Amino acid sequence: MAAPRIILYTNHLCPFAQRAHIALKELGLQYEEVIIDLEKPREPWYLEINPRGLVPTISYNGTIIPESAIVAQLLADAHPSHLLPPSNTPEGAIKRAQISFFVDSYTSKVLPVVWASHRAGTPEEKSALAEDLVQAIEKNKLEAQLYPEGSGSGPFFHGSEKLTLAEVLTGSFLLRLLSLHKPEYGLLAPELPSLLEQRVPKFLKWAQAVIQHKSVNHLWNEKLAGEKAVARLKSKH
Repeated sequence: MAAPRIILYTNHLCPFAQRAHIALKELGLQYEEVIIDLEKPREPWYLEINPRGLVPTISYNGTIIPESAIVAQLLADAHPSHLLPPSNTPEGAIKRAQISFFVDSYTSKVLPVVWASHRAGTPEEKSALAEDLVQAIEKNKLEAQLYPEGSGSGPFFHGSEKLTLAEVLTGSFLLRLLSLHKPEYGLLAPELPSLLEQRVPKFLKWAQAVIQHKSVNHLWNEKLAGEKAVARLKSKH
C-alpha cells in the first residue's frame, strides 16, 4: 500500500493534539505539520478546515478528520499494528471495547478532577482534590481494568509489551499528571505522587512506564507546558 499523504494541523502544547503525534510516532508514519496558534483567533482558512477551530485535525489522503480520539482511531485502523487488535474476531472486538471503556473511565472520571485541581485557589482545596483524584481511580477500578487476571507481564494495558491505543489516548495527560504537582507549577497537590504510590501503585507504575516511552514524550517540554498552564490560569482570574 502506498504511504498516505498526511497533514496534521496541531499545536505541540495541546494534550489533545499530542494524542495524534503519539499515534503517528508509534506507527512510524510520515506527515506534514501545520502549527495552529491557539492563543489567537483562528484564521478563516482553518475554520474552513475545522469549523470548531480545535486541534488536532488531520488530512488523510485529502479527507479531513477532526477530534483527537477519532484521529488516533483512524490511524490505528488504517495501519494495523500492536495498538489495536483486529475487530473481526470476538476477542479483538472485546479488547477494543475494554480499551475504550478504560479511556472513557480516565477521561470522564479522573481527568475532570485534575482540571478542577488546576483551578483550585488554595492548598487545602488542592489537597482535597488530590484525595478525590485517587478515589476516582479506586472507585472506577482502573488498576483492575489495566491488569485483569491473566494479563501479560508487560507494563502497558493488559500486560502488553508495546503501547496500545489506551496509552496513545492517555499518555499526554499522564505527562501532566506526574509533573504539575511540582512547586514551580503548583497546579496539583504536592502530596499527589505519594498518594498514588500508597493507594494505587499499579496505576502509578503504569503511568510512569507510559511517560517514559519515546512515542509519548518525544514532543514533551515540561517547563514550557507548565509555565503556559500557569499563565493561562492567571489570565482567567
